[in-house]
Amino acid sequence: MNATDRTPADLLRSALAADPGRPLVTFYDDATGERVELSVATFANWVAKTANLLQTDLAAGPGDRVALLLPAHWQTAVWLLACSSVGAIADMAGDPSAADVVVSGPDTLEAARACRGERVALALRPLGGRFPQPPEGFVDYAVEVPSQGDRFVPFSPVDPDEPALIVAGAELSGAELVERALGDAPGLDLTGPGSRMLSGLGFDTWEGLSAGLYAPLAAGGSVVLCRHLDDLGEEGIAKRIESERVTASAR
Repeated sequence: MNATDRTPADLLRSALAADPGRPLVTFYDDATGERVELSVATFANWVAKTANLLQTDLAAGPGDRVALLLPAHWQTAVWLLACSSVGAIADMAGDPSAADVVVSGPDTLEAARACRGERVALALRPLGGRFPQPPEGFVDYAVEVPSQGDRFVPFSPVDPDEPALIVAGAELSGAELVERALGDAPGLDLTGPGSRMLSGLGFDTWEGLSAGLYAPLAAGGSVVLCRHLDDLGEEGIAKRIESERVTASAR
């Protein structure tokens, strides 16, 4: 990171400038066998496209609340950084009825219908696949995002001191989020470039978000984000730690 980085989007820009080709997020779903690896450049491209969708098609801007009804997943990480890029508030597991936009996985569609604003559905299928049949009343993310622009410029400057994230009832500004992520990194044994965190934690707590995204990003490291990690068993986890060259873990 640079000393001037005060939002998660700033952290991503610095990572992109430093080494765009290195891995940033490696995702496993141990219930399906899925593995996806995203370099900094690929992840940043997904973020730019998603931010363009959020700002242009969904008309979200600074201060708007985006309820993210999503598990720990690489696409959730993309949405978190897209919200930061736009200046919208990412509300993890937030109340859809109080949100301007709701983003839902396949298991929370009924709850998401309480949102009176824009609704986006993610199939969470391997390789970002679309729904076989789009859910009624929702935009299918996998259908809409590919055509979005590869570069993003916010219509309004993002204020790092404004709310950026709500998780487990706590509200953090962009600057507070970056400060906490940096503060967490040493305790998570994230010591800089080359650090590689394995996380099996959910994204419904700060601890899960920090270990699974923000602290590795702030430290210049990378994350091996695992969903359904318990399905793998201790021997399988040990093999993954070795094969993925993991240097720290949070389970």
